[in-house]
Amino acid sequence: MALPLESDLLRSFLVVAEVRNVTRAALRLGRTQSAVSMQVKRLEEVVGKPLFERGPRGVHLTEEGLRLEPYARRIVGLVDETTALMQTTPLDGTLRIGIPEEYSQTILPHALSAFAERHPATEVTVECGYSSQQLQALENGELDLAIIFDWNNDKSGEVLAIDPTVWVASTAHEVHLQRPLPIAVYRRSDWCREFAIRSLERHSIAYRIAFTCETSGALRSAASAGLGVAPLSRSSIPADCRELTQEDGFPPVDFSRVLLKRKAYRSRPAVDALAETIRKAFAPLGWA
Repeated sequence: MALPLESDLLRSFLVVAEVRNVTRAALRLGRTQSAVSMQVKRLEEVVGKPLFERGPRGVHLTEEGLRLEPYARRIVGLVDETTALMQTTPLDGTLRIGIPEEYSQTILPHALSAFAERHPATEVTVECGYSSQQLQALENGELDLAIIFDWNNDKSGEVLAIDPTVWVASTAHEVHLQRPLPIAVYRRSDWCREFAIRSLERHSIAYRIAFTCETSGALRSAASAGLGVAPLSRSSIPADCRELTQEDGFPPVDFSRVLLKRKAYRSRPAVDALAETIRKAFAPLGWA
């Protein structure tokens, strides 16, 4: 009958394999050298073959040791993951988070879904909307967290990323060459007037408003269809569109920061856990 491979023996085996020295492995594990040596010997007895070759410069894995190593890592990793899960206090209650529509189909869905699966006792409510709407809801106590665009150097939020807004056009049309330039913009938007349209005016680009809407999804559709060029965050450019650069004669619209805000810092575990999930989701976007 085969003897079981104990995770504690495998853990010592992995540390010895990494540092290639039993004494250094013992220091890292917080055990005596003799205790670690006995664990390695016991594991070799279970396997039935030597796992290390001893030499003047330390130890090296044998062929059998090399074969065991990836499996040992998987077993120890699973044990650690299970231990962490069982020791974590379950999160419950309700959470309300406001997000920009720009990220509702790109960066955030997977992160929010994964959070809900990990913490099924926590009810997460997501509200999509403009940054001004999110800020007002946060101020009114209607949200726990809000992700917003900031172009006024707000000092009160945590910077998640820099996601510049740029002019975007369909790759299948030459609409960006037309003058006056047909543009797609938000209806009744101070940001569009102060940043998007003004960026064209500063560069003396004649334009006409060809499409107005309330959502970034509609802006993306307008750009894809060739109805006009649209100001979109760089991370949300549709696959059938491209950024219009300085070489095309188009300036960036803004370099707004993506902020994570909360009305007041709370030590509530569920809020902190969701905030960490959001940070990780935005990490690939970077700061450039």
